[in-house]
Amino acid sequence: MQIKRFVFFFIAVMMVACSPYNGGGELVGTRKVKRWFEPRPYGMVLIPTGSLNIGQNDEDIAWSMSAPQRTVSLAAFWMDETEITNDEYRQFVYSVLDSMKRQRLVDEGYEEFLMKDRKGNVLEPPVLDRRMRIDGKKNEEYKELLEGMNYAGDDRIVAGELDVRKLVYKFSWYDFKQAAANDRFYDPETGTYKGGTVINANGEREAVKGRSSFIMRKSVRIYPDTLCWLKDFTYAYNEPYVKEYFSHVGYDNYPVVGVNWHQAQAFCHWRTALFNNASSNRVQDWRLPSEAEWEYAARGGLSGATYPWGSYYTRNKKGCFMANFKPMRGNYIGDGGSITVPVGTYAPNGYGLYDMAGNVAEWTADNYDESAYEVTHDMNPSYSMTSKNSDNRIFKRKAVRGGSWKDVAFYLQNGVRSYEYQDTARSFIGFRTVRTRIEF
Repeated sequence: MQIKRFVFFFIAVMMVACSPYNGGGELVGTRKVKRWFEPRPYGMVLIPTGSLNIGQNDEDIAWSMSAPQRTVSLAAFWMDETEITNDEYRQFVYSVLDSMKRQRLVDEGYEEFLMKDRKGNVLEPPVLDRRMRIDGKKNEEYKELLEGMNYAGDDRIVAGELDVRKLVYKFSWYDFKQAAANDRFYDPETGTYKGGTVINANGEREAVKGRSSFIMRKSVRIYPDTLCWLKDFTYAYNEPYVKEYFSHVGYDNYPVVGVNWHQAQAFCHWRTALFNNASSNRVQDWRLPSEAEWEYAARGGLSGATYPWGSYYTRNKKGCFMANFKPMRGNYIGDGGSITVPVGTYAPNGYGLYDMAGNVAEWTADNYDESAYEVTHDMNPSYSMTSKNSDNRIFKRKAVRGGSWKDVAFYLQNGVRSYEYQDTARSFIGFRTVRTRIEF
């Protein structure tokens, strides 16, 4: 009996001694990994930690006073080398379409499209199984159910034509800023909020009920507005771009356009989920860059540079244009392209980023306000707000940077600010994403 007690005591001592949290009696932390290196995300470059003088370098001829010079500091972040292309955005569209098809079949009782545990039980909460193939040609029941995704009746031109209006991406996120602002109303003893208000994803103000009040939920139609090529230009034959720009393989490597600010935000959320579902590494979320981050990246490490390439001129020494823009009145082809051109056509800036000037202007995360530079913090400055549908349009302005293929050279300057309304899609506005680097 004493031998058994001794063996038990010995095993217990060994388990404590071998525990990763023991540390031989010393304070050594809980992790065995001494150093962690964040892998480089595909197609992105690292923009190092630094500071810069944001704002216009040249004289404010228009006296807009919208971009006064100011010194700010920014944490390191990853940024897409190029603007998001048609093919990359199409991956987003196809992924959402696939999920909607599977969810439609699940709702009709086909549980084979749900992930199961080793015992064959459906996971809780349910997770779609993407490994299961949807064969609508062989399975007539699948085919009939999925036909509800297509145009029907008088709206249909040909059979099997997808109704792109039904492509809706639903996502949610936690609003840390509003949670922090309401922390003073939190009662730790009861675990409830006594007071405080929150602005939901639709811009409506409501009383804080609990943690769920800070979880924002949104649904966004994600298919690009291909009609933007006709809306933006009067008396111009742009029907070929309406029909083919987003769908034809010849335009795969061209920057996606016709995407509003909300759609760009939805893409960022999907890209984060895409990575998290495939990797065990935990990283920061993909998102749109702030104005300051965009300008910092555009300058390419150069201080006081007018354009991303560092020169005061739009041509190089050989007389070739350095970007895709509108060189002069009516001349859209002097720089090598009549509309957009494939991403990466022109030389990159000092950070290895392509088309930070010209090709398409780019959405940023920030709201546009003439006085934004004066009220934001000088560390990682950001100026954002959520507007409701009934708000004046001035509250729905989002900052746009970089100029585009249809803009004159002035808008290509690093420090020049412009804007577009968040629910508006243009044939000359695209986007690229960023991701904050985990410091080490």
